[in-house]
Amino acid sequence: MGSVARITNISARSEQSFDDAVRVGIERANATLRKVQGAWVKDQKVEVEGGNITVFQVALEVTFVLE
Repeated sequence: MGSVARITNISARSEQSFDDAVRVGIERANATLRKVQGAWVKDQKVEVEGGNITVFQVALEVTFVLE
């Protein structure tokens, strides 16, 4: 039997790192969506203040299987 998946776009931010932003996004998606299968990091950006990185942001495409 086959399966059908859906993809949704989310944005996640962290003051720590890109890896942490991805983790935050996946944790939040998993809390809302069932059967999360994976994610693609589409884009990354940082916010800079006074020459220092203050925020790491990622755009994710999250794939989840429909029931």
